[in-house]
Amino acid sequence: MRERGFLFVFARDFYWGKINKNNSKKNLMPHLTIESLRQEAAIFSAIESRHATKSLFGVTDGKAVGTYLERKFKSYLQAKYDFEVGNSASGIDLPSLQTDIKVTSITQPQSSCPFKSARQKIYGLGYALLVFVYEKTDNAKKRTATLNILHAIFVSADRTADFQMTKGILQILANEGNRDDIIAFLLDKNLPVDELEVNKLADEIIAKPPLQGYLTISNALQWRLQYSRVIERAGQVEGIYRIHE
Repeated sequence: MRERGFLFVFARDFYWGKINKNNSKKNLMPHLTIESLRQEAAIFSAIESRHATKSLFGVTDGKAVGTYLERKFKSYLQAKYDFEVGNSASGIDLPSLQTDIKVTSITQPQSSCPFKSARQKIYGLGYALLVFVYEKTDNAKKRTATLNILHAIFVSADRTADFQMTKGILQILANEGNRDDIIAFLLDKNLPVDELEVNKLADEIIAKPPLQGYLTISNALQWRLQYSRVIERAGQVEGIYRIHE
């Protein structure tokens, strides 16, 4: 009995000692910030662009490639920083920074995101985006694949609205448009909202005009985000930062 009791105490102390050691190590790590996120994304992009992997050879599924790169980048960050990792409840990859990670091919730079309300198309998604745009090449002789990160772009939350939607609204307001003009415009754009919601949005727009957004957001059960304009305007517009190319 004494021997069993000793073994139990030893196992318990070893287990908790290991956890406390890991927690102490984590507590010594610096907190991840937006600035350090951008810096690390640039470093990671340069490293990954030179890395060949067998696991992606012959893979044509963009979702599989995106999952691979997202997980690898988050693991890279976790080795250096203390931060909260997203889950299904938070809905985004880096909830402590209110930032979601998107990975897309240069062939068709787009991705999907959860639909919350039509308001997102006017005032933005409610969080920032870190977008990795890659070009995948396979080496048939070595049977490896390389993801060349052509662009890494950070889009501030207040620039994640739809380009044409916000541009049209701002033009109406600049031309002394009124509430009725805004309502007519919103109805013409076939936003997925009822009449009551359109009237609420019109009142909000008059009281608080949106900023110019730079995504193309297609109506669907999930928003479809397209990044061509973001790639073009990165570094030229406040709130859209070109991290790597």
